[in-house]
This record gives sequence, C-alpha cells and structure tokens, in this order.
Amino acid sequence: MIIIRFCLILILGGLFFSNTLTFAKQFKGAELRTRDTFTYGRFEVSFIPAKREGVVSSFFTYHEITSVNNWNEIDFEFVGRYDNQIQVNVISPGQRNHEASIPLDFNPYADFHTYAFEWTPQYIAWFVDGEEIYRQTEVHISEISRAQKIMMNIWPPNYIDWVGKIDAAHLPARAYYDWVSYASYTPGSGNVGSGNNFTHQWRDDFDTYDSNRWTRGTHTWTGNESDFVWENVQYQNGLMILCLTKEGETGLVDNQPPIVLWAKENSFNQVIVRFSEEVDKTTSETLSNYIIPGVTITGANLSEDKTYVTLSTQNYNPNNTYNVIVQNIKDDRPEGNTISATAKTIKKISNLQFPVKINVGGPGLLDFLPDQEWKPNLDYGYLDGSPTLYPPNHPVSNTDIPDIFRSERFRIVTYRIDAPRGIYNIKLQFAESYFTSVNQRVFDVTIENQKIAEDLDLYSLVGSNAAYEIETEIFIDDDRIDIYFTNEINYALLNGIEIEQLTTNVLPEKKLENNFRLNQNYPNPFNPETSIEFHLPKSSHVVLTIYDTLGKKVETIVNEVKEAGTHSVLFNPQGYSSAVYLYELQAGNNKETKKMVYLK
Repeated sequence: MIIIRFCLILILGGLFFSNTLTFAKQFKGAELRTRDTFTYGRFEVSFIPAKREGVVSSFFTYHEITSVNNWNEIDFEFVGRYDNQIQVNVISPGQRNHEASIPLDFNPYADFHTYAFEWTPQYIAWFVDGEEIYRQTEVHISEISRAQKIMMNIWPPNYIDWVGKIDAAHLPARAYYDWVSYASYTPGSGNVGSGNNFTHQWRDDFDTYDSNRWTRGTHTWTGNESDFVWENVQYQNGLMILCLTKEGETGLVDNQPPIVLWAKENSFNQVIVRFSEEVDKTTSETLSNYIIPGVTITGANLSEDKTYVTLSTQNYNPNNTYNVIVQNIKDDRPEGNTISATAKTIKKISNLQFPVKINVGGPGLLDFLPDQEWKPNLDYGYLDGSPTLYPPNHPVSNTDIPDIFRSERFRIVTYRIDAPRGIYNIKLQFAESYFTSVNQRVFDVTIENQKIAEDLDLYSLVGSNAAYEIETEIFIDDDRIDIYFTNEINYALLNGIEIEQLTTNVLPEKKLENNFRLNQNYPNPFNPETSIEFHLPKSSHVVLTIYDTLGKKVETIVNEVKEAGTHSVLFNPQGYSSAVYLYELQAGNNKETKKMVYLK
C-alpha cells in the first residue's frame, strides 16, 4: 500500500505541498533530495533500511507536482514490519498506484545491498544486487515522462494496516546509505545497465554533504506522523544516515536502552529473544545475561541484523511453560545504553490444532477460524490488505462451502501461520467476485521460497464468482508458514486457507528426506512447460502418468527405474487443451496424485 506522500493544499485553484512549515509532530524524520531533476535513466543506491514496526525507509524519484494529474513517481520502499520483503511502485497521473511486494531471499536489514531501477519510455524495471526482480511495461509507463528528483527518506506513516504501529520506545531508527549513482538513458550506447543502454554520469559516496547536489527536507504532509528536520540527515564514517527520532533527541543522539519485545521457542528446543533495536554482540552473546529457571543455556547467537538472539539449551522441555530473564544487554550505539532486567514468558511454537482452516477476510465460520491481523503473540494473521464481505445471496459456483468465498482480503501482501517444523499440505482458496474479464487482476503467489502460482488470472481460469483452489506441499523449517502475494495487474486477493500437517516437528531432517514425496509442479498454472519434482527413498521403478479430471489416462511421461534421491521431470504437453489435469507418481507400493493447470 503506497499512499500520498505530500500534503496538498488548494489555493486559488492551484495545488502545492508545504515545504517550509513544521507542525510540531511527535516524531522527527528525515529526507535528502537532489536539487536537479532527471528524465529517464538508471538510479542506484547501496543502503541498509531501518528495521522498525511502523517505519518506512525509501529510495525513489519524484516529480514535484502542481496537480495530482501531473503525478510521476518511482519507488523502492522498505516497510520495517516485514523481515524479507521490498515494495516497489509506480505512481502515475491521477495518483494511480502500480505496486508490488517482492519477497527477498536474504535479510535486507543485515548488510548493505544494491537496489536500482531503470526508467525508460518503454519499461520500468527494478534490480537487487544486479538481478532484475520486477518489470512493468503496461500503458501507464508512457505517462511517466516528467522530470523527477532523486529522494531518500525515513518516516512513520499514519496507516497502521500498511506498516503497523510505531512505538516511541523503539526509537531512534536509522537508515544507512553508502552511495547513490545516476546513469542517463542512452539507448544503443552506454556503459552500464541492461544492454549497456545507460551511461554513468555521477556517484556520490556520501563522504561529506554536497550542498550543490543535495538539499535536506524540512516539510511534512498528511499521513506522515513526523516532521522532516535537517538535523536528522547526518554524515558519519562515509555514510549518509537518515534518522527517525523523538522530539528533542534529533541527530545521532540515543538515550533509549533496548527492550525485550518477545521470546519464543522453536522446533530445536531453542529460544528466540527479540529486541526493539540492534544490540551489542558481546553482551548479547554472554550466557550469564540470560536465565531460564530449570533450563541450562549452552549458547547465545546474535542474528545478522542484530535484532534477536537464539539461545541453545540442554534440557528444555517443550511441554513445560518457561520464563526467560534478560539483563545487562547493551545496544550497538557508542553510548551503550543497557537494558533493565526483564522477564518474558516464552511463547509456544504454535497453539494451533492442525488441520487449520482460516476464513480470510471474514469471521469464524463453519470450522474456519476468523481472519485477524498478525502479531508476535498470535499464531496466525494477515499483514496488509482490506477485507470485503459479499452478501449471503452472492453466487459462488465450484464449491460446497460458498460462504468461505463470500469474504476476501484484497491488496494482501503476506499471510503468516505459526507451524512446527515439518511438511504441510497447503490449500489456498480464491474467487474472482469483482472483475468480469481477463487481464484485470493478475498476481503471483509464493509460499516460503517456492512460487506456486505465476500470473494467476482467476477469471481466465474459472470466470466470475467461481471457486478456484491451489494445493501444494511445503517443507517448513523456520516454524512459520509465510505466504507472499505479488501484484502484476491490480491487487492480489485471498479467500481461504486450509493447512494439513503431514509430518511432525520432531522428525529429523534426514528422516524427512527418506520419505517418498511428490512435489507440486512449478510453475502452476503453466504454459508452455512445467517441472515436476519427486523424491525417492530408494531405487525404484517409477511411473509418472497424466490423467484428465474424469480419471482417463492421457499420457505416461516416465516409465523407468530411477535411483534414490530427488528427480525433476520437465513436462511440455503437445496437443493438450487448457484444463485441470492430474499427475500420478507410482514407485513400488507408494502412490501420490496432484493437480496441475495447463493454460494455452
């Protein structure tokens, strides 16, 4: 969810934003922007965003508007409530958002990474560490043609459903910028970027403040709970640091000791202790600074982003309830503020009883749990999105539980469910109840690091007001199922979730690997080809067969002996019609069947 960044004030028929007024808000943020404007090019930054609930750290370009009809903006935004996601957006005239949330395979708060976007008349593409992660080529790209300034800021939005709620006790927050560069768009020639179509112009390594290139923001807007002040743009040790602070503690001042936010057990009889800010490695890894009565602590390991510690134990009993006492931990600031002794009850991995069903966007219904916002003390919930409830007479076909498809959460970004380590069968339920033609809503779905649906267009598959389900098996080793949604056209939605636990968390990984297993094909739906992966505990004669939904055999694609281990078969159907098909794997006495969708 990206919202208006500037307070627009109507004066004599014209619009402008306030860039000099301050409104004595509770928090003080920061912004750095170029004096010059740029049209097209490759814009690149190396930085570490701020890891705080309720806080956004950004790198973007923006056309200083005189009307919403002139709006041009291209964004990278990190929302501190997410552990491993980045949000990208294009805002076109009329303040129309074209946004997506992209899961990353690393923790962006742990170290510097390079983020870039290329802006051309034909496309806008976003890159992380040199790899393209997302691209837009739709008609709105032609409307992004106005000169824009390069900007970076840190601020607390007044939109809790988007970013969560900021807590003053968790400040200050800081985003660290190592360098910024700009390359002009020179199609057919150049020395950087895609196809070498961009020519490097300059790079600022932020050794000092260059007042000829940059200016500090001193403004605010509706929806921003902070005023931007120049004192919160700091330079230190070759970095430009944007600070979000309380009033009276601006700049690099830090008088706030760490706070223990929560403690939680995991499947390895370890305890995770989460702090409100980055903590010092020496004190946080000192065993005597933690006490769990009745339990021997054998190790303490600080996370890469310095916000949580994993305690290893010797005689932890997951059937018992424990408290952990934390003391003498310092933050990682030069001041070394020290935590007061704090006791926290250690939360269980999950109190859910599997199988679990969730009515996303709606109340508890049938045997489905009600939707709720995720919090660290809860076992499941959504992050971001808005609910829609359709009337009881709203038609829904293709299902015997239509009421579940009469509620939805759209613009959804992530859904989290606590779950012990193991293998789970996960079923996601969807229905298109708004659009009535193809290519109106298209999105991707990823569970953990496995993309289970790409370019999902519900209307093209089953039409309006019809249930559609995706089912897959996932191995969870971090005690939480994370389901991610990425918008392609308009906004993703979800109606329901069903989760069945196939193995328990007490099974060691080697035993899991000894199981016969047929994975969900990927991509699914697919065109022109898909990959089918399976695991064999021993050498076996394998038969992999395709059936239609009536059980009629269509084709056998594997019929041979395979060695023990994991195998992958590439399937490219010839002469098939668009439809749902079944693929069945038989190896010895083991047999398993899954669904796949072919779209021509």
